[in-house]
Amino acid sequence: MQRQRSLLALILVLLIAAIVVIVKIPVPLGLDLRGGSQLTIQVKPAPGMKEITERDLEGVQKVVEGRINGLGVSEPVIQTVGTDKILVQLPGVNDPEQAERVLGGTAQLEFRTQKPGTETQLFAFQSSRAELRAKQEELKNSNDQAAITKNQEELQKNNQAIAELFESTDPPLNGQYLKDAYGEPTQGNNWNVAIRFDQKGGELFAQLTKNLAGTGRSIGIFLDNELISAPVVGPEFAATGITGGAAVITGRFTPQEANDLGVQLRGGALPVPVEIAEIRTVGATLGKDSITSSIYAGAGGLALVLIFMVVYYRLPGLIADVALLVYALLTWATFALLGVTLTLPGIAGFILSIGMAVDANVLIFERTREELQAGKSLYRSVESGFYRAFSSILDGNVTTVIACAALFWLGAGLVKGFALTLALGVAVSMFTAITCSRTLLFLAISIPSFKKLELYCPKLPVSNNKAEVAR
Repeated sequence: MQRQRSLLALILVLLIAAIVVIVKIPVPLGLDLRGGSQLTIQVKPAPGMKEITERDLEGVQKVVEGRINGLGVSEPVIQTVGTDKILVQLPGVNDPEQAERVLGGTAQLEFRTQKPGTETQLFAFQSSRAELRAKQEELKNSNDQAAITKNQEELQKNNQAIAELFESTDPPLNGQYLKDAYGEPTQGNNWNVAIRFDQKGGELFAQLTKNLAGTGRSIGIFLDNELISAPVVGPEFAATGITGGAAVITGRFTPQEANDLGVQLRGGALPVPVEIAEIRTVGATLGKDSITSSIYAGAGGLALVLIFMVVYYRLPGLIADVALLVYALLTWATFALLGVTLTLPGIAGFILSIGMAVDANVLIFERTREELQAGKSLYRSVESGFYRAFSSILDGNVTTVIACAALFWLGAGLVKGFALTLALGVAVSMFTAITCSRTLLFLAISIPSFKKLELYCPKLPVSNNKAEVAR
């Protein structure tokens, strides 16, 4: 009896903790439930390539995954479509243009040396570029497409002229030596991008800064062949250069621009050219309708199950209903703690796992009835019901978990959500069926008014009733 009370106390503690978790931590919703952005990336063959291979597609997918992870999107869906497309779903992202900039950019970083005698030209070109960019901002709100096009062409020519004032180092110092890149605030509202090289990159950077220290010439930091920053190295670094393998890209970035650039640099360059073929914004209206329909379906199904259990199994059915409600709360709290993103297939998996939880109780109660009909006492019948049904319950749940593991490993996107919610539900149902139902049932048969056999097995032979009473 003491053991039953201890287990009951544990169940109550878990139940209270689950309610607190559900109130404090909301379960994140997927793209189909809360809306977001969906992008289709078209992968193109590089010059000299005949077709896109499976390896090329995997390389692009890996880079895209790295950049999406840097954006901090919860539970994105990234999967290949056909032989030359990648589908990206970003739940909760309402700015697809930001995602397009991060996913479509190559972010090829390179450090170059300014050519001797070009200091005056660089200053003139940079001043001209600043004027062109200011004019570009003014033209954004106008409908003068000809002026906008002309300004963009002049900017392109200006960038090309600046690039010709620099030359690559030997060996080249580029993004392949990059170890980390991240935005960091400076004075005021400006942000820089701090970068760190690996050992080899740090050595090349030290040599580059040593060669330029005190000369008045700049280090050209180029991103996709466009000059981002041109810092000058002071004469105090003429002996050893800037050691430590760290540098800062200054460019008056906004926090979002600095973060996006860091994501692109960390993600690396895409192995082949890509373009955003399609952008779709999924509204939350469909998601709200789906959630409402799912709630109605789940509540209706759960109510029918609860009623059936009470009508058919009497008191054990009522105890199973209590265990089922405990199961639902514990499972939902588990979703919240693990950060499971809920989708429509995920809700289907959760509802299906409710059926699995009831199935375990059905096996136990049927075994209990068989023992009662065989003439055993109530206590022995309940004990045998749990003991004899355990192997069947375990086998059924293990096979289901194996199927979920296969779906999660081999599936993608929404299929993984279904597999995960079903597997978690099955695991929790084992606890509620074996521990919660058992504890409540043994607690019930310890109360004299609940020892009537008709509460457990209707139409039991009279001899069995007398045997129980004599006991």
